[in-house]
Amino acid sequence: MQFASLGSGSRGNATLVRGGDTLVMIDCGFSLRETTRRLARIGIHPAELDALLVTHEHADHAAGVAALSARYQLPVYMTFGTAASGRLEGCHEYRCFNGEADLHIGELAVRAVRVPHDAAEPCQYRLQWRDCVLGVLTDLGSVTAHVVAEFSACTSLVLEFNHDPQMLWEGGYPPQVKHRIAGDWGHLSNEQAADLLRQIDGSSLVHLVVAHLSEQNNSRVRAEQALRSVLGSLDTVVFAGQSAGFDWLRLN
Repeated sequence: MQFASLGSGSRGNATLVRGGDTLVMIDCGFSLRETTRRLARIGIHPAELDALLVTHEHADHAAGVAALSARYQLPVYMTFGTAASGRLEGCHEYRCFNGEADLHIGELAVRAVRVPHDAAEPCQYRLQWRDCVLGVLTDLGSVTAHVVAEFSACTSLVLEFNHDPQMLWEGGYPPQVKHRIAGDWGHLSNEQAADLLRQIDGSSLVHLVVAHLSEQNNSRVRAEQALRSVLGSLDTVVFAGQSAGFDWLRLN
């Protein structure tokens, strides 16, 4: 099992997951041309994809989904609420589900998990291939007991460290945007993400990817400070960048 990212942040997100002969992309917030360029960088042609999975309809996660699906005739998995938002019209094939679902896509067993976020019907995903379990957990405003339970068994985890509260409140965003980001339906702070790691024993992870790190309201230094309060070492930690994401990581 392997996973990689084309980019992570407010200007576009896309995560690749391969289990055996099955390759899926979670979200696509880039144009078709840019997605193709970024895929080539990690040795993938779009025609190799078996499916697209969408977490929610916000543009940084969904702007390129329909074009990619239509061009390469890819099925798209999303909640009914995400589909009803009207922001993903034009997909080749819709495979919709209610809130949470257990999906089987080729060799991958996929669990869709409800999360608190200000979208129509958002979810995140846990993917399993044999004994390897990968969690992709970004875009949620608070850590619920349900989220902890669903992601406790992960071998590796892509986790949002979106903002540092001090940087957010002292920054130049409008007040309503600050309240939205910091609210229970917004994005995780460094401290919230670290607390989640405490609850799921993050020290046992093979890989921990720090994702969706705000370019305006966070810094690698502050995220690392929060991580060190939980982990004895940062040897397993990878930072996902906006421009380059991260290259293939292997679970097994």
